[in-house]
Amino acid sequence: MIELVLRAPQALVEPVSDALMGELDALSVSVQDADAGVAGENALFGEPGMPAPAPGWERSTLTALFETEAAAERAATLLLAQAWARGLHLQSLQVVAEQDWVRLTQSQFAPVEITPEFWVVPSWHEPPPGARQVIRLDPGLAFGTGTHPTTRMCLRWLAGRPAGLGRVLDYGCGSGILAIGAAKFGAAHIDAVDIDPAAVQSTLDNAARNGVALRAGLPEKAQGEYEVVLANILATPLKLLAPLLAAHVAPGGWLVLAGILERQAEELMAAYAAWLPLAVADAQEGWALMCAQRPETA
Repeated sequence: MIELVLRAPQALVEPVSDALMGELDALSVSVQDADAGVAGENALFGEPGMPAPAPGWERSTLTALFETEAAAERAATLLLAQAWARGLHLQSLQVVAEQDWVRLTQSQFAPVEITPEFWVVPSWHEPPPGARQVIRLDPGLAFGTGTHPTTRMCLRWLAGRPAGLGRVLDYGCGSGILAIGAAKFGAAHIDAVDIDPAAVQSTLDNAARNGVALRAGLPEKAQGEYEVVLANILATPLKLLAPLLAAHVAPGGWLVLAGILERQAEELMAAYAAWLPLAVADAQEGWALMCAQRPETA
């Protein structure tokens, strides 16, 4: 494998990337900030839900992989000869050492502690000593591996409930991690729904791997009232879903919302005020977990 490294101004990143992947037969192209780690570094991404402060870095490093040295040399020669590519510079062309990419990828995902006795563990790891409750989950296409603070807070909330959660709805289930967590802590019936069919399939697959029973489907699968309604999405859709989610909460039941930045908590309280009294129940790394309990009927 041969690695071709180029430096390009912002205006050339897209056309050079397109040329490398199109006409020049690169196997892959990655783009990084050429000024990362130096005084001139500029942030490209802002807070979640906010527009990016700039469309791209002022200078980028493009790394392209080729099967042969001849293919990499041809690509570099053709690109640097183009009049439109003025400002493009060759940094290096070198052999990439063979690596066990599967093992390298797996090494980036370690077991995640929810509580000292409750862990999310990839299939290639053994559960840590003292782990009494384990969710087996590998990284995949759907959101929810236990590494994000919002997921950890939801799972910690489930782990802190008395035994027997009753009927549970996981709305926007992603990988199914919250639905599986509910099953691990004694939920009697679980509906997991998502607008993405791939997430529905991921939830079913992960439930089978963990030996738990649940129903998964598109949002219309959610029917009736539940003792626990979980929704780990983002603030804007959560506000739009307020009447629907609140209507699914049974008397005495709980609504548990995540995917909310701490600065958005008051907006969510206002959005749900007509149905349920939301309050912040947990916070971590700038994210908030918000909960509300519907009063018991007289």
